[in-house]
This record gives sequence, structure tokens and C-alpha cells, in this order.
Amino acid sequence: MMRITVRIDGSYEQKIKTIQQRTQLNTTDIIKQAIDLMYEKAELSAKEKNRELLAKLAGIGHGPEDGSVNYKRYVAEYIDEKFDHR
Repeated sequence: MMRITVRIDGSYEQKIKTIQQRTQLNTTDIIKQAIDLMYEKAELSAKEKNRELLAKLAGIGHGPEDGSVNYKRYVAEYIDEKFDHR
């Protein structure tokens, strides 16, 4: 377990007190939930970046639409065509 000591100004102290009054949570639980929310946001941001990258890359290749499924057949056809005339 990690122990943390922080200094906050009066506005954050008031925000914590308001949250405590409204939720009946202690300071530790408030901070844990805040960290969880920021972590989720960061994870979603990373996933969104990956989705954007995939969207940019999707469709830039050439070839049959079912190439990822039937690639062995296409490779075999290519080799047969290339070396069939010998």
C-alpha cells in the first residue's frame, strides 16, 4: 500500500468537504474515485487514438476483400501462375 501526503489550496479543500457532505465518503475514497475516473479517461483516450489510427489504415491496402481469410489460396494461385509456364 502506498501512503501519499499532499498539499492543496483552500479551493480544493472546500471541494473535498463539499463532496464529503454530499456523499458521506472519506477523503481517501474520494481521491481513489478521482484517480479511477482519470485512469478510465486516459484508457479511453488511448483506445480512441488506436481506433483513429486503424480508421486511417483501413482500406489502404490493395487486393481482394477476403485476402485475410483466403490468403493461402491467393498465394498458391500466384505461384502457380508465375511458375506454371516452365
